[in-house]
Amino acid sequence: MKSELTTAYSIRIGQYACGTAASGGKADIAAVAGAGFTTLINNRPDGEAQGQPGSDVPAAAAQPHGLAYYHVPVVPGQYTDTSVNQLCELLAQAEGPVLAFCRTGNRSISLWALSQAARLEPEAILTAAKNAGYDLQGMQPHKTTRDLILPQR
Repeated sequence: MKSELTTAYSIRIGQYACGTAASGGKADIAAVAGAGFTTLINNRPDGEAQGQPGSDVPAAAAQPHGLAYYHVPVVPGQYTDTSVNQLCELLAQAEGPVLAFCRTGNRSISLWALSQAARLEPEAILTAAKNAGYDLQGMQPHKTTRDLILPQR
């Protein structure tokens, strides 16, 4: 099986990193643990792509390496209060560096941005993402990052 998770993480901000995974398979789980991560968060919904293993595959592969594994699936462009709050809770309870992954890294960085909206200035979030190669400028005109993506209630 080819390597599934990138080991050159697309963004690393403090204890949080985003990576990409073509299928979310188990090939690089040992490398993720070896890189010092303690928590792995899968942002890909099961069945998103043909041949993609279910979330149970990386969950099972993470266990022998002592990685905490969580599945917080996000459909592209469909961020919810639930997924943002889940990430906030996971980041708060993490005992070390966290790697979140999706197919391209866009959902993971966007979810991180939303999770930080209550504690960081929007410009700091946009700059961190930009420095890592992600353009979240669409969030710029809004008072908070969450206002852009989360539906108003």
